[in-house]
Amino acid sequence: MPDKISFSSDYTKGAHPRILQRLSDTNFEQMPGYGTDDYCKSAADKIKKACGKPDADVFFLVGGTQTNQTIIDMLLKPYEGVVAAQTGHVAAHEAGAIEFSGHKVLTLPSLSKANEDDRAGEAVYDEQVGKIKASDLRALISGFYADDNHEHMVFPGAVYISHPTEYGTLYTKTELTEISEVCREYKLPLFLDGARLGYGLMSKRTDVTLADIANLVDVFYIGGTKVGALFGEAVVFTKGAPTTHPVPIIKQHGALLAKGWLLGLQFDTLFTDDLYFDISRNAIEMADLLRKSLVDKGYRLYIDSPTNQQFIVMEDDRLKELASHVGYGFWEKLDETHTVIRLATDWATTREDIEELMKWL
Repeated sequence: MPDKISFSSDYTKGAHPRILQRLSDTNFEQMPGYGTDDYCKSAADKIKKACGKPDADVFFLVGGTQTNQTIIDMLLKPYEGVVAAQTGHVAAHEAGAIEFSGHKVLTLPSLSKANEDDRAGEAVYDEQVGKIKASDLRALISGFYADDNHEHMVFPGAVYISHPTEYGTLYTKTELTEISEVCREYKLPLFLDGARLGYGLMSKRTDVTLADIANLVDVFYIGGTKVGALFGEAVVFTKGAPTTHPVPIIKQHGALLAKGWLLGLQFDTLFTDDLYFDISRNAIEMADLLRKSLVDKGYRLYIDSPTNQQFIVMEDDRLKELASHVGYGFWEKLDETHTVIRLATDWATTREDIEELMKWL
């Protein structure tokens, strides 16, 4: 076992003990497969109640990349692409999974600290870091249809956003509403990637609720892999699935688990007694402690992230030494001698973990 502490991501631990206990308790039960079991039904009912959408369709898929690829493929016609921020997960960190399925990712500019020379030296919480703007989205779509050659181009067929973003930032309710209005005007489905949704919902700097998301988007998913589950994501189609037969499409993308009750049982546990929200809150509280500890030690924050992902600027000559004691995530090169790294708290991070980290920092 590695003799160092890891803050490299929020999926480096197993699962919440309540989940492990239920998996053990039900190990010898015999259940029907592919999500047709009672645990999946119970979990779906609890999620629909939490969202305030009793008529929603809920499916349980195995992982984030499979979920993104499956949903986008389900939403799009063969000649359509998906609009996303240029820093969005589907555009930057999924190895071309969307393009592999035959759909282009149509990127919009998204502000990142790396291209803000005038702000170098200070961390800011800029609401647009990592996000798209409704005005840019409208300009892309209207510009597409204004082009006389658009029949020979990739049509914008859906819009992808994530909450939190790759930079740990959050959409406000006003921003989500404006983007949703553009999508509805042009009849484009709006898809929200919620791989870290719990951490966004529990942030102290958000005005967005789960019910708000369910009202403003057409499909989103509740991340389990990064928020207390062994694996799995719960997909919610707020207005019903866009196809009569979603299961074959899910299976074609390798996202349908034969032992589907393993997913259902995990989400049934997470949505019992507000466990999902309580453990997400822990990650935020630990991130707040981490942020304060970093500032107190004089570290330069790259972005003042309001969620569980914290970004700091490190001298390159210190990284090798740090890596021998602490697992961290490389984010981007800032200049010739400095690198931005990510430190992520999670549902199980403790104060002792933060203290150990700060010892090596």
